[in-house]
Amino acid sequence: MNQVEENKRIVVAFLDTVFNRHQVDEGIDNYMGSTYIQHNPGVENGVEAFRAFFHAFFANMPESTFDIKRVFCEGNYVTVHAHWKENADDRGQAVMDIFRVEKGKIVEHWDVMQPIPEKLAHNNTMF
Repeated sequence: MNQVEENKRIVVAFLDTVFNRHQVDEGIDNYMGSTYIQHNPGVENGVEAFRAFFHAFFANMPESTFDIKRVFCEGNYVTVHAHWKENADDRGQAVMDIFRVEKGKIVEHWDVMQPIPEKLAHNNTMF
């Protein structure tokens, strides 16, 4: 497997482990580096901040899901377009995540989230 495909595999496995199976510790232990730079303004910087934030989040949102629609990779940067929902009745959010992978571990993260409106100005979906 080439490095681009391996980086994509690492990020997809991390997202599935943490955001679908809600196994935060396993996701961190297997896929996150010892240094983790966070750019999401609502989550503090670092591995332990990520751990604490998402343990609390999933305790309050046990039905949340993260449906990956597409994955792009350029070198050490992996971008994911996904549909995040808090529960089955939630319209959710369209999410673009960017991860930087170094030496087989996720070490940096950016994201942009857009709520899915009730009505769209067209017949396309957000995915």
